[in-house]
Amino acid sequence: MIGRLRGILVSKQPPWLLVEVGGVGYELEAPMSTIYDLPATGKEVTLLTHYAVKEDSVALYGFLHDSERALFRNLQKVSGIGAKIALSVLSGVSASDFARLVQAGDVVALTKIPGIGKKTAERMVVELRDRVDGLAMSLPGASAKANGAPLDPAGEATVALQQLGYKPAEVTRLVQKVAAEGDSAESIIRKALRAALGN
Repeated sequence: MIGRLRGILVSKQPPWLLVEVGGVGYELEAPMSTIYDLPATGKEVTLLTHYAVKEDSVALYGFLHDSERALFRNLQKVSGIGAKIALSVLSGVSASDFARLVQAGDVVALTKIPGIGKKTAERMVVELRDRVDGLAMSLPGASAKANGAPLDPAGEATVALQQLGYKPAEVTRLVQKVAAEGDSAESIIRKALRAALGN
């Protein structure tokens, strides 16, 4: 079981990260809430991890905050929710906002998150209401941090948003709507997610 990694951040191509620890490169998937707050590539980073083993695959997920990892794990206890949807939830809304939506029973708002239908949102409200109490104030809001000027920030953002479950046509519309000159990929993704959720 791998519970934490500390090493050099080699690359970040949302949702994928590569962290080198003692000469070994670990590939992880991470939600945008973590990617926003990562240091620049080449810097040291410490990530809490979730190690998942299935019949046909092994996966490693990385988080900066314990609250993110706790929510990621709790989400997968809900029937019909796997790692992909759990990452999408964390990428689309902060843990504190998610906790408020669940506590308020706001099914309509929850269905705006990619991969979440009405029945899944209803199950979330029923099954997670008692588990999210501690999350409402435990995770600081995500803030975008630029990591230098990528070759094509809009292109990186487009790929990342599609991997989060948004349809290509919707991604194109969102990116064109929010992208501004000089924006990093992380900044475009953050603004596009807010626009998609009506924030």
